[in-house]
Amino acid sequence: MAPGNGHGEHFELLRYSHIFASAVRDLLELKILREVTDAPLTLPQFHLLKLISLNGSHQVGEVAQFLGVSPPAATKNIDKLEGLGLVARSRSTADRRATLLASSRKGRQLVKRYEALKEERLEPVLDGFSEKELAQFSRLLERFSLLLIKQEDSGEGLCLRCSAYYDEACPVNHLRDGCPYQKVREHRDGGEHRKTA
Repeated sequence: MAPGNGHGEHFELLRYSHIFASAVRDLLELKILREVTDAPLTLPQFHLLKLISLNGSHQVGEVAQFLGVSPPAATKNIDKLEGLGLVARSRSTADRRATLLASSRKGRQLVKRYEALKEERLEPVLDGFSEKELAQFSRLLERFSLLLIKQEDSGEGLCLRCSAYYDEACPVNHLRDGCPYQKVREHRDGGEHRKTA
């Protein structure tokens, strides 16, 4: 049906929300990932690699929480990343029972190539907007996202809706009384978590 044939005033909003989300996933994530590597990575596996590359090492036991999967599924993802030479396991010096997961040089270079190509692809798109339009668009996206999350999010678990683009000023923090991801990291690191590039 065409708009105006009983769809209501929200039809266009929902339609373009889906188009936007699909375009980001397919054109700014999957397509670029396939261009920077031949490795058979899924988006969740790449998001894990990106999270570790941008934010430092993680305990292997935390990965299941971060990915929202069972521990065996997390282990399978870690094994794949390690088998591809993108991450490495090591023993924690603070807790010998814990195993840390860090990105390898190859893994960090992959994330760096991905981010550079994404910036390159975004540049001509962003050039089609004024700074004022982009700021307004960002504010509207933020507001829409927060209201949607507030309506449906239980506030339990780790959200990682930022896809590893962690920002201390993230407005989702306020909905969840702080970023659950950052809380886990700070608790583990004794409150001395340092963001690494």
